[in-house]
Amino acid sequence: MKRAYEVTFIVRLDNADENLVNNTIDQVRGWIEADELGQVSKIDRWGRKRLAYEIDNQREGYYVLMESQLEPKALIELDRNLNISANILRYLVVRTEE
Repeated sequence: MKRAYEVTFIVRLDNADENLVNNTIDQVRGWIEADELGQVSKIDRWGRKRLAYEIDNQREGYYVLMESQLEPKALIELDRNLNISANILRYLVVRTEE
């Protein structure tokens, strides 16, 4: 049974162009939709924002929110992929009310 989740992440901007940001967003979408265990219903690009504190010598990041439907067993792999990605500074996956 798929459940509603919000996946929020910050894309690293050092030497990044628009293509890198778009490729990272497409990559995360691919992870969510892998093996048909999830589906992205909405992508909200918040854009370039100043971070509250410096992370890995970064002062700014590109914020993205994805509303999705995921199988709970797919969360482990999604969490692993988000954690090891070099292009993502921080992420948060939250289950939402349906």
